[in-house]
Amino acid sequence: MGQLQERYKKYREPQKFIEAGVYPYFRAITSKQGTEVEMDGHKVLMFGSNAYTGLTGDPRVIEAAKHALEKYGSGCAGSRFLNGTLDLHVQLEKELAEFVRKDDTLCFSTGFSVNQGVLAMVVGRGDYIICDDRDHASIVDGRRLSFAKQLHYKHNDMEDLESILKTLPEDAVKLIVVDGVFSMEGDLAKLPEIVKLKHKYNCSVMVDEAHGIGVFGKQGRGVCDHFGLTDDVDLIMGTFSKSLASIGGFIASDADTINFLRHTCRSYIFSASNTPAATAAALEALHILENEPERIDNLWTVTRYALNRFREEGFEIGETESPIIPLYVHDVDKTFLVTKLAFDAGVFINPVIPPACAPQDTLVRLALMATHTEEQVERGVQILKKIFKELDIIK
Repeated sequence: MGQLQERYKKYREPQKFIEAGVYPYFRAITSKQGTEVEMDGHKVLMFGSNAYTGLTGDPRVIEAAKHALEKYGSGCAGSRFLNGTLDLHVQLEKELAEFVRKDDTLCFSTGFSVNQGVLAMVVGRGDYIICDDRDHASIVDGRRLSFAKQLHYKHNDMEDLESILKTLPEDAVKLIVVDGVFSMEGDLAKLPEIVKLKHKYNCSVMVDEAHGIGVFGKQGRGVCDHFGLTDDVDLIMGTFSKSLASIGGFIASDADTINFLRHTCRSYIFSASNTPAATAAALEALHILENEPERIDNLWTVTRYALNRFREEGFEIGETESPIIPLYVHDVDKTFLVTKLAFDAGVFINPVIPPACAPQDTLVRLALMATHTEEQVERGVQILKKIFKELDIIK
């Protein structure tokens, strides 16, 4: 046995939870994503999906993907840079730029590779990248690949951010990178205050709209639009794997920055282009989002109902302002046990433990779709209330 095998033979953390019967990962779904899914031969309420618009099973999205599969085949067999660009990719980029109100966009094969590749390229030696300490892992990995000096501030702490900016050279490139909606806690970036600091200290700003697109702003344009600050944000990142019912991601910015990234961004140039079916699905989902404002209205109706009900029943849900609802447990073992007991009772939720949160802040994460009903939410509330009381998490 080699050195690597010897090292990882000792990695047994998952096995402890498997043996305890509470391992919560890689649970197989045997149906379309929706408000209810089939698992292990029975239906469970799906409160663990990021499909905020509820479009993953929409017949129009499926038909668009089928048509693209028939017209273009199953893949592009190369990168966008060489043989992998379809007119479909170009159309999606054009429409996304119009949607988020920027000059141009680039589409990537995954949202993760957007942050990973863009942050590695847009700032370099002599520059500074400043991140919220709860930014998504893709932002963390992207900044690690950059040669810029890396700094971070306490979550949503504008005094801490300003204390950092005060120490940096005025003429240096300084990029503040932040999640628009924080994916575990559901709270929003303090974008108006960040923009004020941007202008005060001559910075640039990038916002990850992975959980903002399809949820906030006019027609679901995101948190930047919600605050009326699109023009003040230099780079807007988005993903297709949530509200746009597909897989992939994009970066939007001014024409010159996109031109630079188009010819230098390694995760774009050296990755195979997104499949025709995935591209067409995202494009159709975008069209539906633009033309059905009632979908977002439904999402917010059920979100307000859920937020009120969880608070009324005594759950600790933090500062969430979105369809992401954290139910704090504050104990790793109990977090896994809640997840298991909820699943056994017909509710799918996701556990959040370190490194996705601090050890004392473990939680189960519930997320809503536009297609959820108040009745489904109420069922979930009652099931979870019973479990949380039995485990002495709430009174």
